[in-house]
Amino acid sequence: MAGSAPTPTLLPLFVKLAGRDVVVVGGGAMASVRVRQLAEAGARVTVVAPEVRAEIAALAAVVLRRPFRPADLDGAWYAVAAAPGPVNREVAAAAEERRILLNAVDDPEAATVYTGGVVRRGDVAVAISTGGRAPALAGLLREALDAMLPRDLATWLAAAERERPAWKRDRVPLATRRPLLLRKLDALYERAASDETEAPAPPGLVSIVGAGPGDPGLLTRRAASRLAHADLVLYDALLDAEVLRLAPRAHCFYVGKRAGRPSVSQRAIERLLVRGARRGQRVVRLKCGDPFVLGRGGEEALALAAAGVPFEIVPGLSSALAAPALAGIPVTHRGLTAAFAVVSGHAEAAYGPVLDGLSPGSATVVVLMGLGRRAEIAARLAARGWDPETPAAIVLGASSPSAAVWRGALRELGAAPLPSDRADLPGVLVVGAVAALALNDAASRAAPAAHPGRA
Repeated sequence: MAGSAPTPTLLPLFVKLAGRDVVVVGGGAMASVRVRQLAEAGARVTVVAPEVRAEIAALAAVVLRRPFRPADLDGAWYAVAAAPGPVNREVAAAAEERRILLNAVDDPEAATVYTGGVVRRGDVAVAISTGGRAPALAGLLREALDAMLPRDLATWLAAAERERPAWKRDRVPLATRRPLLLRKLDALYERAASDETEAPAPPGLVSIVGAGPGDPGLLTRRAASRLAHADLVLYDALLDAEVLRLAPRAHCFYVGKRAGRPSVSQRAIERLLVRGARRGQRVVRLKCGDPFVLGRGGEEALALAAAGVPFEIVPGLSSALAAPALAGIPVTHRGLTAAFAVVSGHAEAAYGPVLDGLSPGSATVVVLMGLGRRAEIAARLAARGWDPETPAAIVLGASSPSAAVWRGALRELGAAPLPSDRADLPGVLVVGAVAALALNDAASRAAPAAHPGRA
């Protein structure tokens, strides 16, 4: 098959650039990534370009807002060309003349150095290169390795570092050190396993597990234990990938449902659970929030019981409680409300009768899966006599790094602007006096009587 000429064999290196001069030619998006990486490595970065982005200027030691000159490379240890092609060629010629290694971003012909996709665990770094021919493939391989490598590699490194002085003193050959180190690492996990208070589930058991709002740190100990020993995990949409890394032995299959998108049927999911258990596998059905709070966990439990398959329920922290709490909103609060109602917002038939039965302001209303129907829900509450100035909130991706909170009044809820870059995040609606509170914000006055602003 025809293709690019093979790249000459490359020598992989990890380079110390801390305190050394590096020149980056270019001030746009391609340069931004390289400048950030070099700054993190401690290099003294000089940026040369007629126009330079603000985030680049903030990281660079020197910024020269003008066209490149060959003399700009004098004294540099390393250079990066992240400019248009003709400029990159000029930089490459100047670097070659000065015997300076050059990385040319997206211009492999001009480069003498190619950067790789990197996975880091503390001081452990794994880099992948395609010789500059397929950066996207390097990115995919990096993601795969990141998913496979354990999160506790720093513990491995510390164990190896402790053993190294004795091995050097006793002149233990390198080939012998590796099996010795492997035994040391195995011992780490044997001790951890012996410290576990939660026994593994028996083979053939299905654990219907609540994953909470997404953050692995909010799983119960039993949930984490069931994942650690699972052979098969069927998981929902919106789960954090970090949660699945707690199941290193398992085959993990996505069976989530999102509104308006193709999905695995509920009956098919139930058949997969039964089949896995009958094969003697430890099966985990991993569901967002709590499996018995708008999670269809009850249907799966009935199907397993009808098939004669043993199962257990491992409760989780429902998003109906966790999402408001993470936004600093208690669903009950002395002097404001002593009750709350949780409804599904996916269909009027689900939420309508409940909202119609509530006296205005008598309880906090928490709506799951209701972002797309927030205008109809707000209108229904207003039609039932709720004050249009009743505080309301929308909590997006509550336990994720991209979490966002909108606060306003009930009359504004239907048209509340949401960040376009977070359209896929799960959202929870909260209506009631407590929605004015922001108890996780030390700067907030948290005055429920005042009209809330937006956070």
